Amino acid sequence: MNSTVPTGGSATPTLDIDRSDPRYRAWLAEAVRKVQADANRSADTHLLRFPLPREWGVDLYLKDESTHPTGSLKHRLARSLFLYGLCNGWIRPDAPVIDASSGSTAVSEAYFAGLIGVPFIAVMPRTTSREKCRLIEYHAGQCHLVDDPRGMYEEAAALAERTGGHYMDQFTYAERATDWRGNNNIAESIYTQLRLERHPVPAWIVATAGTGGTSATIARYVRYMQHDTHVCVADPENSCFFDGWKDHDPAAYSETGSRIEGIGRPRMEPSFVTGAIDRMMKVPDAASVAAARALEQAIGRKAGGSTGTGLWSALKIVAEMAGEGRKGSVVTLICDPGERYLDKYYSDAWLAEQGLDITPYAAAITAFLATGRWSC
Repeated sequence: MNSTVPTGGSATPTLDIDRSDPRYRAWLAEAVRKVQADANRSADTHLLRFPLPREWGVDLYLKDESTHPTGSLKHRLARSLFLYGLCNGWIRPDAPVIDASSGSTAVSEAYFAGLIGVPFIAVMPRTTSREKCRLIEYHAGQCHLVDDPRGMYEEAAALAERTGGHYMDQFTYAERATDWRGNNNIAESIYTQLRLERHPVPAWIVATAGTGGTSATIARYVRYMQHDTHVCVADPENSCFFDGWKDHDPAAYSETGSRIEGIGRPRMEPSFVTGAIDRMMKVPDAASVAAARALEQAIGRKAGGSTGTGLWSALKIVAEMAGEGRKGSVVTLICDPGERYLDKYYSDAWLAEQGLDITPYAAAITAFLATGRWSC
């Protein structure tokens, strides 16, 4: 899985290209067309119902982002990042695109890089699941693994400097690249799909945060459209987002990387817009895994750990609403498929190695679905 990225030599600066050259303009137009055509070919993702007793008066939905061509919520982000980079003149013919990622964004970015014919290099923690690495390489991307996740940013920037490539920097540009006012973004899609349901305007939408781009897009859209919806972000262990939001501390930091791939960060990322969020919950990693496994029992679908983090918080909100006699709907996300994590969240050996006991959390979910009482 180690990359064969050049480690020396002078970089070719991004600005060393004549952007008035007809050949470049033709390449750019074709690249943008190909990325936009992918959106046209991709049907919208499904909105699934999680089975709850109807008499509770609360409906729980899961926006299934695992059905994108590259299998995750990050397909939307990668498409937006590529369009943003192309239209800004940052992505050039033959020059590599490089990004720091915990896996799913890199899979999607490798796909779009291949679509427009440029090389792609993913700088990722060495603990990234083997299946994600395989998928990146399937799309002709390279995996450049680092031991300390906190050093991903600097390594990605250094690789871009050495190779003359473009550092995509998803953690900075995620919230800027996506059109949060509409244009079939994830928020607009959720409201459109809920239109004929008994509670068409959700009381809560629960998201998780890696870059923070998804929560920013949803929260901004809610306010822009003046919906009576609140946004909750669920945060795993070993992530600074919850503390940074709670304490209004942009310098919040975590010494340890998140075990839940794709979400939770050691630093407050530029795309994590704290002022747009109504509530955050800190979720134990064992609870995230228990919820992911409970999802499979409920709907027959495996999902990743980040889905479990969001589902745990969504179930807690459902319990609060039902306990208070409030009716309405709650929406959370299926971020990616569980088949990418068979050696982690679906492995009892991995749980034991990590010292995670999911038993009490699994029991709490089972009891809640049977009795309506939340015990955690």
